[in-house]
Amino acid sequence: MHPKVDEFMRKAKQWQEEMEKLRMILLDCPLTEEFKWWQPVYTFQDNNVAIVSGFKDYCVLSFFKGALLKDEHTVLCKPGANSRAVRMFKFTSVSEIVKMEPILKSYIYEAIELERAGLKINFKEDKELNLPEEFKTRLKEDPALKAAFEALTPGRQRAYNLYFSAPKQSKTREARIEKCTPQILAGKGIKD
Repeated sequence: MHPKVDEFMRKAKQWQEEMEKLRMILLDCPLTEEFKWWQPVYTFQDNNVAIVSGFKDYCVLSFFKGALLKDEHTVLCKPGANSRAVRMFKFTSVSEIVKMEPILKSYIYEAIELERAGLKINFKEDKELNLPEEFKTRLKEDPALKAAFEALTPGRQRAYNLYFSAPKQSKTREARIEKCTPQILAGKGIKD
């Protein structure tokens, strides 16, 4: 048990009992408890396997390589529409966790076996992003912005593309592009 996780659990304002139960289940498996990103993280041979988090409406047990899990019980969900690797269980009570414990453990052991086998998520990075017209125009007009954007990692490029493409109105897309231009020029991602 990691002392920083002890402190995290003590200070949790909500979902404390649920997260503590998830912690006990995870510690009953051959995982190492660590504290990363201000959350309890469970690793196998120094590889991240799972993370426990509390949100406003629920707490979760997330698997870093959840997309590789078979999900025979179809209980896992994506954290967001554009999530490619993480899959999670959502809970709102300890009784739900207790009821799901055998299934949880089977998924945890499957995730451990994925790590043992060295399997990786195959991120089919889009070599050709479908950029909105407003951003294509801006890149043509500003060679420095184009060079800075192309120097970003594929994940950062994808994040900007998702952000710029989301609005329905052209003026909103243009405003987002304008707002993010200094960050792109500085070589930063949208969330840096």
